[in-house]
Amino acid sequence: MALAVQDPPSETTHWTADMMAQAAGISASAVRRIWKAHGLQPHCWRQFKLSNDPQFVAKLRDVVGLYVDPPAHAIVLSLDEKSQIQALDRTQPGLPMKKGRAGTMTHDYKRNGTTTLFAVLNVLDGSVIGRNMQRHRHQEFIRFLNAIEAQVPAGKLVHVVLDNYATHKHPKVKAWLDRHPRFTFHFTPTSCSWLNAVEGFFAKLTRRRLKRGVFRSVMELQEAINRFLDEHNTEPKPFTWTADPDKIIAAVRRGHQVLDSIH
Repeated sequence: MALAVQDPPSETTHWTADMMAQAAGISASAVRRIWKAHGLQPHCWRQFKLSNDPQFVAKLRDVVGLYVDPPAHAIVLSLDEKSQIQALDRTQPGLPMKKGRAGTMTHDYKRNGTTTLFAVLNVLDGSVIGRNMQRHRHQEFIRFLNAIEAQVPAGKLVHVVLDNYATHKHPKVKAWLDRHPRFTFHFTPTSCSWLNAVEGFFAKLTRRRLKRGVFRSVMELQEAINRFLDEHNTEPKPFTWTADPDKIIAAVRRGHQVLDSIH
């Protein structure tokens, strides 16, 4: 157990059961039993990033408060962009799935261009407004804001949750907000994309439509995304936040304490 949490002596990044068995003088099956009994998985790793935003707590509580207890007579929207979506065509046709064989797809592909999806998730009912655009600048962002303005019912205040991308803070975007006082931006803390509800929709889009998709042109890719949006909006589900913000704050503080002790 003590060896498993240390770096191996050779030029490798992690222990294997066979390496550990040789180092400890026991069988590989015994190593696997010990690791399993104590929850050790040297072959697994997870990515992480702790936010260094000095206003982390205030921004977290602000955003979670919108999700859990939205203001009366207001709409809460989660906004982000999925940029550089590639229109990938495979070099050879794949074979369909059949009994005893999974579907196939060539490992190589042909790039046919990219598109950027601007999307906003209505937290209250789960519906999504999306627009495909060629570039990812403040001009396109303002065009998307105008599209949202046209679809949100008049008289409703609009609270928008979004990240700290420079486009969202462009002077012309701020001027647009001044002309549309019913819109209020709520920025997530830095390195906290997990706090943006629309990321769940992007993950669903990638997993169910894009990852195995075959697109011979950017137009074909955009049409597929638009059809997916339409299907999603036929049966949307409200977004429900369940995590306790106090536990998140405590976990982030523990993470910073561990990092500080290492450095």
